[in-house]
Amino acid sequence: MIKTNYLVIGSGVAGLTFAVKIAEKFPKRKVVIVTKGDEDESNTKYAQGGVAIVLDAKEDSFQKHIQDTLIAGDDLCDASVVEMVIKEGPQRFKELLDWGANFDLDPEGNFDLGKEGGHSEYRVVHHKDITGFEIERALLKKVHQLPNITLLSHHFAIDLITEHHLENSNSEVISCYGAYVLNQKTGKIITLQSESTLLASGGIGRVYGHTTNPIIATGDGIAMAYRAKAQIMDMEFIQFHPTALYNREGGSSFLISEAVRGFGALLRNKEGYRFMPDYDERAELASRDIVSQSIDNELKKTGDTHVFLDCTHLDIKGFKKHFPNIYEECLENHIDIEKDWIPVVPASHYLCGGIVVNKDGKTSIPNLFACGECTRTGLHGANRLASNSLLEALVYAHNIFKYHSENSISPINFTLPEWNDEGTSIPKEHILVQHNLLQLQALMRDYVGIVRSKDRLTKAIDHLDFMYKEVEDLYKNSKVATSLCELRNMINVSHLIISQSLERKDNKGGYFNIDHLNN
Repeated sequence: MIKTNYLVIGSGVAGLTFAVKIAEKFPKRKVVIVTKGDEDESNTKYAQGGVAIVLDAKEDSFQKHIQDTLIAGDDLCDASVVEMVIKEGPQRFKELLDWGANFDLDPEGNFDLGKEGGHSEYRVVHHKDITGFEIERALLKKVHQLPNITLLSHHFAIDLITEHHLENSNSEVISCYGAYVLNQKTGKIITLQSESTLLASGGIGRVYGHTTNPIIATGDGIAMAYRAKAQIMDMEFIQFHPTALYNREGGSSFLISEAVRGFGALLRNKEGYRFMPDYDERAELASRDIVSQSIDNELKKTGDTHVFLDCTHLDIKGFKKHFPNIYEECLENHIDIEKDWIPVVPASHYLCGGIVVNKDGKTSIPNLFACGECTRTGLHGANRLASNSLLEALVYAHNIFKYHSENSISPINFTLPEWNDEGTSIPKEHILVQHNLLQLQALMRDYVGIVRSKDRLTKAIDHLDFMYKEVEDLYKNSKVATSLCELRNMINVSHLIISQSLERKDNKGGYFNIDHLNN
């Protein structure tokens, strides 16, 4: 048993920002951060773009940023949330600077503002093409300076502790009292008791196999919240990035930035045919959803696994200057962009829905808060505006901190039960987990991908039900292992994506169903 005042699950910008602020505010209270990989392994670390904030008052305005966000969200944003997040942006950015995060400057010493898809002005602050990595570095440095924060890496959160785990509980209200956490190095399961729990567990990309997310992005927080009966919404809205480096093995794929197409790269099929002009007059510079849908259609027509991005005609010296990490990553994969085409495929990139929270980051379960990509705040609506995600995490982490500063948290005055795995055994074969994982990822790509239909979604539910029963049976009879828990979580998340896709009756933002073309 470990007792703490605040439990943070996840070590990206959302979780670390809250942890730093609450630890500084209450130096005598304990903060425990658990993260299942290395301490810096998170979706934040791989964010190439930047933070969208209004800094140039002459050219830009809060109203312009608000309008761009509402347009991208396709009429499904919460306008009051959009206004709150954008207006708080500059202050939250100043805190990052105070904590030591560095951002690129222009020759005059001003912030070098970028412009990305959907933005009407230059407003994205960045650090080369590794902005998230730089923010993560600064936050972790700050965390390690605070003695009342304990950071437990390689610790996997299995389930939230609620009334479901308490014997003889007659309460009709479900509250959160912490989490059961697996120490992946010792195999021991810790009962981590906390007066307040924050889920900052990131996205769901690995559900699709081909993803720009790291391998840890298995929807654990959303699945735990779902099993605890928290409200989950808008899971049908998944943003696919059109050009991720094709990875034959599946898993995490390196992102080839949209800016490469802006630099002049062309999309071709394996025959060398440039197909984008057939779909949109803007060709390669069409919006992200159009390009993803076009590539998806090409792959379905040909049965190929990927298309190609042709950079061979570009100014290579200029390319290296603008995209040093992309150039090096291609070389490491034996792709010389001066003469080789880059194999690319659309990949799951960002989830716009998730655990429903209010402006204070409160979920529908008392003592449980959530922040970052695992949440549905109302900011993104049906489609996220580029570089609004880091901004959202910073603002909501602050709001959750502010709530805790102004409201007392109740101590837990009863004993929580220890994890009970009586009658279970270590599985003799890992193949059942791996087989089901690959089946699940293929199912989600083929039936619940960029372009959906009622028929495919209905068939997907049937396939998933069979898989769910097999995995639940394995889970009940097995000693807990990270891979099995992740598979279980991904099946829960897939169920939410499919069921909420079936409930939607019109095409909005990142959701496209061929049966709703006339709606």
